[in-house]
Amino acid sequence: MLNKTTILSLLLVFIPISIVAHYWEWGATAVFVTSCIAIVPLAAWMGTATEEIAVVVGPSIGGLMNATFGNATELIIALIALNAGLVSVVKATITGSIIGNLLLVMGFSMFLGGLRYKEQDFQPVVARVNASAMNLAVIAILLPTAMGATTPGIDESVLQHLSVAVALVLIIVYALSLVFSMKTHSYLFDVGMAENETEGETESASHQPNLLLWVGVLLVVTLLVAYESELLVDSLEEATSQLGLTALFTGVILLPIVGNAAEHATAVTVAMKDKMDLSVSVAVGSSMQIALFVAPVLVIAGWFMGQPMDLNFNPFELVAVVVSVLITNSISSDGKSNWLEGILLLAAYAVLGFAFYFHPVAEGFV
Repeated sequence: MLNKTTILSLLLVFIPISIVAHYWEWGATAVFVTSCIAIVPLAAWMGTATEEIAVVVGPSIGGLMNATFGNATELIIALIALNAGLVSVVKATITGSIIGNLLLVMGFSMFLGGLRYKEQDFQPVVARVNASAMNLAVIAILLPTAMGATTPGIDESVLQHLSVAVALVLIIVYALSLVFSMKTHSYLFDVGMAENETEGETESASHQPNLLLWVGVLLVVTLLVAYESELLVDSLEEATSQLGLTALFTGVILLPIVGNAAEHATAVTVAMKDKMDLSVSVAVGSSMQIALFVAPVLVIAGWFMGQPMDLNFNPFELVAVVVSVLITNSISSDGKSNWLEGILLLAAYAVLGFAFYFHPVAEGFV
C-alpha cells in the first residue's frame, strides 16, 4: 500500500511535466493543473527541510523557523499573484486558507480521529487563546471592509493607509503570540507535543541531519515553488475560464488546498494517532499565521509594489471567514472533539464551497 512519502515522491514527476507543458504550449489548462500538482510535493519538502534544520539549530530558532515557513508556499503564490496584479485572487486565497484550515482540516481531523476514539481531548486554554486571535483577525478584516462598504467614493489610498496600520498591529500581535507559545507559556503547548518530541529524541539519537544539505534543499525547493507558482499564476485566468470555474472559487477553494495539502495530511494523520493537541495546533496555528502574518505581509508588500492590496475584502468572503471562526470557536471551546463535530465542520465547508462555486463573479474581480 502506498504511504504518504511514496505518493509525494511520485508527484514530483509533475515538475518536469509542467515545464514541458509550458514550453511546448500544451495549453493553459494543462499548465495550470500540472503546476498545481507539482506544488503539493514541493510544499511537503519545504516542511521537511525546515523540520530537519530545526533539529540542528535547536528548539528556539527551530520553532521560529517552523512558524515562519509554515505557510511559505501560500505566501510565495500570493506574492507572485500580487506582482501580477491579481489582487482579488490574493484576497480570495487568504480567505480560503483561513476557512480551509478551520473547517476542512479540523473537520477531517475530528471526524477521522473520532472514528477511532470515542472522544479526543486538547488544551481548552490554547483553544480559547486561538479563538481570541481569530476574533482579532475578523475585526481586522471587518473594519476596512465596513469602511469601504459604508463610505461611497472613498479614496483607495485611505483604505490602504488604514490596512497598512492594521497590518503592523497584526504583525506585532503575531510576534507576541510566538513569545507566548514558545517562551512564557510554552508549557501549555508542550502537552500536545510531548509524545512527538519523545519520538523525535529517539530518532535523533541515531540521526543527525546535515545542515548544509537541508539548507540547500530548502533553497532549491523554494526556488522551484516560486517557478511553479509563476506558471500557475500566468495560466490561472485562461485555465479557470476553460474549466468553467470563477477566479473567486479558484482562489478560495483550489489554491489553498494545493498550498496546504501536505500540512493537511499531517494534521489528519496525527489526529488518527490520538494526538489531537498537535492536530489542532497545526490547523488553527496555520489559520492564525495566515491572518496575523501572511495577510499583513501581503498588505505591506502591495504597498511597496504599488499594488492596491488592502484589507477591504469582498463582503461575501468576510461572511465566510466570520462563519468559519464562529463555528470553530463554538466547537473547540470545551477542549473535546468527536466525529460528529468533525462532520459539522466539514458540512460548513461544503456549504461555503457550494456558495463560492455558484457565486457570480463581482464586477472588477480579476
